[in-house]
Amino acid sequence: MAKVKSIWSCQECGHKQAKWSGSCSICQNWNTFSEEIETIVKNQRFSSSPVETAQPVKLKGLEPEQVKRFSTSLSEIDRVLGGGIVAGSLTLLGGEPGIGKSTIMLQICHGLAMQGLTVLYVCGEESVEQTSLRAKRLGIEAESLYLLNETMFGHVKLHVDRLKPDILIIDSIQILYKPELPSAPGSIAQLRDIAAECMMLSKGNGISTFLIGHVTKTGEIAGPKVLEHIVDTVLEFEGDRHHGYRLLRALKNRFGPTDDIALFQMNEKGLKQVSNPSLLFLQERMRESIGSVIVPSLEGTRSMLIEVQGLVAASSFSTSTRKSTGLDTNRLALLLAVLEKRMGYSLHNCDVFVSIAGGIKITEPAIDLAILMAIASSFCNRAVDPDTVVIGEVGLGGEVRSVPRIETRLKEAAHLGFRQAILPKRNLQGLTDKHIKLIGVDLVEEAIRVLIN
Repeated sequence: MAKVKSIWSCQECGHKQAKWSGSCSICQNWNTFSEEIETIVKNQRFSSSPVETAQPVKLKGLEPEQVKRFSTSLSEIDRVLGGGIVAGSLTLLGGEPGIGKSTIMLQICHGLAMQGLTVLYVCGEESVEQTSLRAKRLGIEAESLYLLNETMFGHVKLHVDRLKPDILIIDSIQILYKPELPSAPGSIAQLRDIAAECMMLSKGNGISTFLIGHVTKTGEIAGPKVLEHIVDTVLEFEGDRHHGYRLLRALKNRFGPTDDIALFQMNEKGLKQVSNPSLLFLQERMRESIGSVIVPSLEGTRSMLIEVQGLVAASSFSTSTRKSTGLDTNRLALLLAVLEKRMGYSLHNCDVFVSIAGGIKITEPAIDLAILMAIASSFCNRAVDPDTVVIGEVGLGGEVRSVPRIETRLKEAAHLGFRQAILPKRNLQGLTDKHIKLIGVDLVEEAIRVLIN
């Protein structure tokens, strides 16, 4: 007999415990526990094992089958996915509400349906009429694109068996539920079970499935991590709602490169691909601007030039302010400590603000030296040479460390007309680029002496 047990599950990290508590001991978040019913089935002591099971095979001599891919008619998305959508794959697309997840999925559906593929779009959060209005606004009128407004997963499976689509879109997985599970829609138990069912449905029938998921208040894909472990590809759709830019980032990809990005620009006709992000981010840049530094950043396989802006102002309060947009605040505090210790700048009584122009987020440490140069430029009230790019990671000792793929970064800078680059001296080995002047530095003091003093 099955034994029914009541447990409390954290909706942020999935931790389970027998009693309710105000905060989770694992993720330290408050008011995240919800009650769920867990069914425990005990097997007999001498239960027989299945006769036929999977057999181990030798890796040597195993011939992998050719992977079948579908093109989305959007070259940027195909590149992020590694060449297109793999048949029978399970993909998770996450992003904040209103960022454009449904819009980009409708555009992908249009490109697939125009190739003669049957696409089933399950719009559980919106009615069919609402989704059709958005599709008409985007100019989508494909014959083989079907809309289904359903929240019960059993009914969705029934329509999949009848229609036998090539592509299945579920918008969103948090709204689907199975009535046989006592948990509410969006709970850990529901997500875990429905995700496993979608995987079996995708792999068993060769259906390429997309799951649209929400994000938590901390910016992570809601699940938590249960969905990311079970799917083949995880795509994160991010961007500033006040800017028209959207960034599609591959966090996990079993069929292609990871950490690759695709850039789009939102307009009234949907999302438009941006083939050259550097020109887009630098088109509003002001030359000879104090506190402005250009750095070649690397996102996946693509290098793009971004503008780092710094502002140092006298503080009117006893506690100074440290604010940043597009980068980690803790990283900014570390770099400010290095600047104060190594250069003797009195920043403890000043407010410091640093921003990445364009509304994108950069996490790689190769922009450390550019951040320090922008802050030093604003503090000294002197502009950095507008035809110079700055590259380098900064350590706690003030040393400038080498960065990967320096040739790709310099090639992008030279392509856009920059004539000089400040980079780590260790990266100069083997470089023969004659289109741009290279200046190697070992310490932060050397870079400031070259650019500002």
